[in-house]
Amino acid sequence: MKILYLHGLNSKLSDPKRKILEQYGQVFALDINYTEKHFQPDFILKQFPNTEFNVVMGSSMGALNAYAISEIIGRPALLFNPPLVKYSEIEFSHKFTRGLSPKQILLGGSDEVVNAAETLNFLGQNLQKSVLNIIVLPKLGHRIPIDIFTDQVKNFFKDICA
Repeated sequence: MKILYLHGLNSKLSDPKRKILEQYGQVFALDINYTEKHFQPDFILKQFPNTEFNVVMGSSMGALNAYAISEIIGRPALLFNPPLVKYSEIEFSHKFTRGLSPKQILLGGSDEVVNAAETLNFLGQNLQKSVLNIIVLPKLGHRIPIDIFTDQVKNFFKDICA
């Protein structure tokens, strides 16, 4: 299993989270500079021209890019607090090549960076054709604690491997 993981703005994939992901497959994680350009799915994919990923994951800004990459390559995605509503002007559908893929989306009800209610509204208005498993944890903020990360990754792989 080949896993593409995209970190958030001013962040990196931590060693403990990498170890969790490595239980499920080979992890590919870039250090991405989002300061000048937030939406970079084409650039990210060009970094791996000969790699076919089985799943895509991302947190925050990485989740925005992971959403688009999931659609481009036709693979399932696990998304932590994707800021979809902040980038609603981005036309996701113009680059889809393999069609819609299932997504598991975790939203923090207490996230002060990505508003869960706005994201749910955006998803309802724009992405009705996608197969979505949306989880909102009322007390969760923007950062994903290791125990929640572990549970979400476990459930994601259980669902896609069933």
